[in-house]
Amino acid sequence: MTKMSAEKNYTPLAMEDILDAVQNLEGIATKTPLLESLTLSDKYDARVFLKREDLQVVRSYKIRGAYNIISALSEDQKANGVVCASAGNHSQGVAYACQLLGIKGTIFMPVPTPAQKVNQTKRYGKEFIDIVLHGDTFDDAYAEAKKFEQQHQAAFIHPFDDPKGMAGQATAGVEILNDAENGPLGSIDYLLLPIGGGGFAAGVASYIRAKSPNTKIIGIEPAGAPAMKKSIEAGHHLTLGQIDNFVDGAAVKAVGKTTFEICRDMLDDIITVPEGKICSTILSLYNQEAIVAEPAGALSITALDLIADDIKGKKVVCVLSGGNNDITRMEEIKERSLLYEGYKHYFVVNFSQRAGALREFLAHVLGPQDDIAHFEYSKKTSRQRGPAVIGIELANKDDLKGLLERMEKYNYQCEYLNEKPDLLRYLI
Repeated sequence: MTKMSAEKNYTPLAMEDILDAVQNLEGIATKTPLLESLTLSDKYDARVFLKREDLQVVRSYKIRGAYNIISALSEDQKANGVVCASAGNHSQGVAYACQLLGIKGTIFMPVPTPAQKVNQTKRYGKEFIDIVLHGDTFDDAYAEAKKFEQQHQAAFIHPFDDPKGMAGQATAGVEILNDAENGPLGSIDYLLLPIGGGGFAAGVASYIRAKSPNTKIIGIEPAGAPAMKKSIEAGHHLTLGQIDNFVDGAAVKAVGKTTFEICRDMLDDIITVPEGKICSTILSLYNQEAIVAEPAGALSITALDLIADDIKGKKVVCVLSGGNNDITRMEEIKERSLLYEGYKHYFVVNFSQRAGALREFLAHVLGPQDDIAHFEYSKKTSRQRGPAVIGIELANKDDLKGLLERMEKYNYQCEYLNEKPDLLRYLI
């Protein structure tokens, strides 16, 4: 890995601003623990510690930045109220800060935001906030919130591209280094930070780079929304076209202009991880560690597989950034994981126009421990003579070749849908 570098054309975060934020957040943000995961340490032959920001009062680090920004507003600004845009966690931080400070807030969220995050935002803000659902992405909600800012002279609380917000998020880095130096970890060889808009990564990296220059700092993005990585590769701030919104806490079309400059200078590398692999990590954390992580919260842990050889024998910190996961999403999370791991496969199968074709398929094509997880005829009339969409869950993921060979042997014409994700999403 090669450290990214660029000529500085931004104002670095001042250490005194970060330390002021530590004092400002005293009694507001939880000092979350830095805990070793014995499961991950054994798996990677390393010492892997998790910074448990999912244990914050709002179940993510976002309270750190939101409160640090809002509490610093002038009395006139506070009187006019605040506005923000968020896919979930920033909205909860803003809502809770509004409640604590007694300030009116209006929060714009994308329509697909999980209901759990919408309801939690209402709970944290109580009577001090109004929620407006608008658009399909964070960027849609952001544009509408900016209109509201102009119309009502409300103070806009940016989710990531605000120096006071970054200084607030950097307090997590202060805690990480203090706990490491005063505990069993000592020094840190690798620090893995999730990246959405880049505020958390920019803030924490700024502090760690200044205080622990030998630590390798790696940013992690979802493969379906790699706005920071693409910007750095291009050499300038850019806006992506279509993105995958699954990792709702980290899926943005454009990172912050200031966070781009800071991350380009401070990070050693950026890794992107597939959404399906993130889902496997979420399930593993729940089953093995009893940790409920949201997709963005699992980003850094998911990346460990991709640097497994580099971290052997090293001391590694992963930031588990949030735990606001909606239980209703678990079926989708399991589905994405099975598809990514190669256990679940979808086909459009043309059945022969003869009696017993479906029965023969079940008897001779499926393996003895395979399951039909989905079955739907594509025709409403004469269904038994039309093609069917079939989802098959394999007991052994290596048996796909055998499954395809058996389909051919028994003359079943089929179209494999896993390699056509757009069509699969339309049909399933």
